[in-house]
Amino acid sequence: MGQAAADRAGTFAANRAFGGITLAVRASGAVTRRARVREDGSLRVRCPGPISDELEAVIVNAGGGVAGGDRLRLDVTVEPGARLVVTTAAAEKVYRTLEAAATIDVKLSVGAAASLAWMPQEMILFDRARLKRAIDIDLAADARLLLAEAIVFGRSGMGEAVHDGFLSDRWRLRRGGRLIHAEAMRLDGAVARKLAQPAVAKRAIALATVLIVPGDEVTAARALSDQLRGEAGVSAWNGFAVVRLCAADGGTLRHDLIAVLSALRGVALPRLWLN
Repeated sequence: MGQAAADRAGTFAANRAFGGITLAVRASGAVTRRARVREDGSLRVRCPGPISDELEAVIVNAGGGVAGGDRLRLDVTVEPGARLVVTTAAAEKVYRTLEAAATIDVKLSVGAAASLAWMPQEMILFDRARLKRAIDIDLAADARLLLAEAIVFGRSGMGEAVHDGFLSDRWRLRRGGRLIHAEAMRLDGAVARKLAQPAVAKRAIALATVLIVPGDEVTAARALSDQLRGEAGVSAWNGFAVVRLCAADGGTLRHDLIAVLSALRGVALPRLWLN
């Protein structure tokens, strides 16, 4: 490596963000309270709502987005009997990079008779963004989970499009110590051309997946077919369910995702989702 390249690599590494959150919540009588909180680097977590049986936690990225080489880690534990809903202060933006991919590692653990609603706002990838994400979920046999993750490739309302980039997204879901669901998505190179293929996204640029455990609560989601503006599919097997959403733009996806999450939860979504 030449000196100029070495200097450039050193400058790039020195300006990367490293952030982490460790959050554990515990049932205390009829309410859920924070038991442990640790914040590192650019990530923060706040609990703005009133004392309740279900604690609301909001993740904030003080760095203003995710750039190449950034490394973020989220570790959330819901102790037995506790209830937690997690969202984000805003949509997360993953910016263009000429160097290494950003990495996001998410670990979620939900104890006996506990519940977690994991509902971050959508992640927006810019052209030539590079991201590697892993989501690992461990549930007790009787724990409850509602997990929603949405990805939008470019802000079409601002004339943006994602022509090239890299996305590696790996999920693992275990229940009672047994792996019950695994999936992986990889897009590398000509992202727009691949999303345009009928078998991939049929030119849609906004995708979302919702996992529900146990999977006997999807009747409400299936009843929404006439209200949704994009495409949707619901599957249930082996005690859990998956809802897939696909839309032509981020606004359409957000409309459909709000409808699905509201129906599945049966209560109002966090206010940040509705602003």
